[in-house]
Amino acid sequence: MKISELSRRTGVPVASIKYFRRQGLLPAGRATAATLAEYGEEHAQRLRLIKALTTLGGLSIAATREVLGAVDRADTSEGALGAISYALPVPVAAQGATGSEEEAEAEAAAGDEVAQLLAALDWQAPGTSPHVQGLTSALKELRRLEAGYAPGELAAYARLAESVARLDLERAAGVDDPVALAERAVIVFAICAPVFELLRRLAQENQVRRRITDGPADSPAPGSGTGRP
Repeated sequence: MKISELSRRTGVPVASIKYFRRQGLLPAGRATAATLAEYGEEHAQRLRLIKALTTLGGLSIAATREVLGAVDRADTSEGALGAISYALPVPVAAQGATGSEEEAEAEAAAGDEVAQLLAALDWQAPGTSPHVQGLTSALKELRRLEAGYAPGELAAYARLAESVARLDLERAAGVDDPVALAERAVIVFAICAPVFELLRRLAQENQVRRRITDGPADSPAPGSGTGRP
């Protein structure tokens, strides 16, 4: 297909396709004349992934180049998923003042809490994982605000997250091609995460409204001997 058809199929402007090609993100097409080239389905697939990384994932061109390189080098589906997971921005709580001995102690305490949680759950995640580091920062801030979770409470949330993760990866089941899998992963990680968070907030809103309307679950019903009319 010509570059104009490639643009129509992928929704990526011709100027952007040429830019991605100059940046080394997109392989050149097969030359058919001095100024013409033909593109195949592999180019369309690659463009969809680039678009997903830069728009849905919010990655820079440099970060996108690194991810594409990692995906190209991945010889397993797990490798492609890992490259995408580590590349996308990690939610991290706002940081307080750093550098003090007190902050260092708080960081160490939060790190121990995360390590104990992962061990209790039997989750495989190295200490260098950006997600481990992000959770450590978040728990440190919760401690600073005196709003931390007890270990059992945090584990309950983690079990729910584990169920969601299984559903996420089921959506990628059966996709063997690393590029296609990476595209699916960006959609799952970048779009489904906000969807899940919105579902959680809707559930919270529902619970709040029900408590306002119905009262706490253990409250006696109106007229059941409470003295109210």
